[in-house]
Amino acid sequence: MATPLYSTVCRKSRLRQTVGKTKARAPCSRPSAPTPVGAGLLGSVKVQWRVLVDHRDFRRLFGGNSISLLGSSVTTVALPLTAVLVLGASPVQMGLLGAFSFLPHLVLGLPAGVWVDRLSYRRVLVGADLLAAVSLTAVPVLAATGLLQMWQLYVVVVITGTCGLFSAIAAQSFAPVLVPRHELLAANSAFALSNSVVATSGSALGGVLVQLLTAPVAIAVDAASFLVSAIAKARITVAGRSTAANPSRESMVKGIWGGMRAALEHPALRATTIAATVGALAGRMQVVIVVLFLVRDLGLSAGLVGLVIAVAGVAGIVGAAVGVQITGRLGNGPAFIAGMTLSSLAGLVMAAAGGPAVLVLAVVIIAQLLRGWGPTLYGINQQTIRQILIAPELLARTQATWRFLVFGMQPIGALLGGALGALVGFRATLVISSLVMTSGTVFALLSPLRTLRELPGAEISTH
Repeated sequence: MATPLYSTVCRKSRLRQTVGKTKARAPCSRPSAPTPVGAGLLGSVKVQWRVLVDHRDFRRLFGGNSISLLGSSVTTVALPLTAVLVLGASPVQMGLLGAFSFLPHLVLGLPAGVWVDRLSYRRVLVGADLLAAVSLTAVPVLAATGLLQMWQLYVVVVITGTCGLFSAIAAQSFAPVLVPRHELLAANSAFALSNSVVATSGSALGGVLVQLLTAPVAIAVDAASFLVSAIAKARITVAGRSTAANPSRESMVKGIWGGMRAALEHPALRATTIAATVGALAGRMQVVIVVLFLVRDLGLSAGLVGLVIAVAGVAGIVGAAVGVQITGRLGNGPAFIAGMTLSSLAGLVMAAAGGPAVLVLAVVIIAQLLRGWGPTLYGINQQTIRQILIAPELLARTQATWRFLVFGMQPIGALLGGALGALVGFRATLVISSLVMTSGTVFALLSPLRTLRELPGAEISTH
């Protein structure tokens, strides 16, 4: 039986506990107050910048991830356009292309964590990037020779999706090795900021490259980005192998069960996992109908739709930038709950849009600000909570369990959102999905997360 996974702060003593490790600390008269917060946005950016400057190996991991993510944003646009413009894909074929992208998480999501535990994190990261580069290079080569077919694109998205799965698990498990515990929140905020910036700008870059180079050639840019990423990660000086005694001798079933138990056994971690899973389901229900709602129900033009979608991206950037500061004031658990609350309100606010065009646009922008800010705030905290509270030998498997649940819910959410949109309308679907997400928020609110203001050995550094 694993020991408790979270720190309990009491009036007379504080016991700091992590899976497999328990360390008593000197008595205290009251919980320590949150660390004083620096000067707003500038203070948060300084904290993130310091993590990158002070830790060379983390900087290499961060740089490699950012470069490959930018390339992948190009492929997000270029690959579907290759299917449509070069191969004349049908709607059914496009649906299959999207479905295959989720397949690795559903099929390999749980065992991937066990496999990652049996290798060094650095080797997994470099190998995944090189395999992704090779598979993506095949697309422009096959297109140039006239041999490209739709089934080959299916293979490419499965391979790159598998590489992304293993890379994400390894990177999230590697960060606690490269960065001190008290700086993990800042490190995760830096990752979130990079992801938000790339997600906001990468698709636009992809459109430009497709226009200039054609869709298949634009994919070659992504292949090159993975090659650069592999070189950057290969220069990390720490191998980052799991600390488990004999991970290769552990059965696959036992390894998977260990990760699932760590993610779900204790109320504090179970709350983050379940709330995030419910949030992913409800969020995907909204994603598939938001544009339809904006165009058909609210009558927004294509230009205005693009504007309000960009607002969420900008809000995500700002949320990632100030996440450390907000968490410093609230604590990790309450900040997670606050992010879930903002996300839950986004759909309700958007569903309330109506009346004059100016009012409609104002309400929709507010909803998009919530939609961009909320997931970033709860995302960086749920990641930090896992990294701190889970012992290193279980972290990769716990990350895999989380990704299996969260990503596994997204195709289900997409189907539910589309079906509800057709049956009850887009506005009602926004309300229903928001209430679903709120149920996850309430679950988190009623859990130990409500009072989890300080993680063991990881007092928030905000200056």
